[in-house]
Amino acid sequence: MRHLVLALPLLAAAACAPTNPDPRGVGRGETFLTISATGRAEARPNEARMQLGVTSQGANAAEASRLNREKMARVTSALTALGVGADDLQTRNLSLQRIDYGKERGQFRASNIVEVRMTDVARVGEAVTAVTEAGANVVGGPDLRVSDREAANRSAYTNAYKAARSRAEAYAEAAGLEIVRVVNIVDGGEYGAPDSSLVTMQAAAPPPVVAPETVPAAPPPPPGAPFNPGVNRTEVRVRVDFALKPA
Repeated sequence: MRHLVLALPLLAAAACAPTNPDPRGVGRGETFLTISATGRAEARPNEARMQLGVTSQGANAAEASRLNREKMARVTSALTALGVGADDLQTRNLSLQRIDYGKERGQFRASNIVEVRMTDVARVGEAVTAVTEAGANVVGGPDLRVSDREAANRSAYTNAYKAARSRAEAYAEAAGLEIVRVVNIVDGGEYGAPDSSLVTMQAAAPPPVVAPETVPAAPPPPPGAPFNPGVNRTEVRVRVDFALKPA
């Protein structure tokens, strides 16, 4: 009998003990709702990156290297004239190889590819024309970027959260509930970022040699290649968890 008396308080205490909390963060009588949404933003690019360079061929390694070096110097000078500084040029590939096949077997091919960063986006078309005239026969890009992506995407983050909140309110109203609080926010990151590709262009043929007395007046520089920077569009994803209760 003594043991039975002692057991009754223990059973009563166990019945009154609180249950384990919901690991999702909602309380008793609350409904857990997860919403995934996207937000978009547009920004005009203020930076362009291109890969360009020169590939030259010679009877031996020394000749191929010399030809490539001279052409690359002219390409660099053309970029300097457009305001591209030394810190805006980064070598991406240097190669010198012997050709062991076809009619050119035994000759050598030299290549020098650099990445160019231009902050004056409006002159990209002019730059493509200028470096091609200077001897560049490899041109890739441009890859148009926004230098401060976080600032440009701030409105996308805001739009994504607002979209999630609006959808949660619609669900709550339809179910006769109301939003109590935001339980969790998970950043899904950005996707749909633009990329660039490398395009090889045929080098222009050298001009014919003309006798000094018949040399015509120098033609005006050719106009820059057509170029439109447009806008960069990005999209971000977010997941928001809400706690709902009866209205």
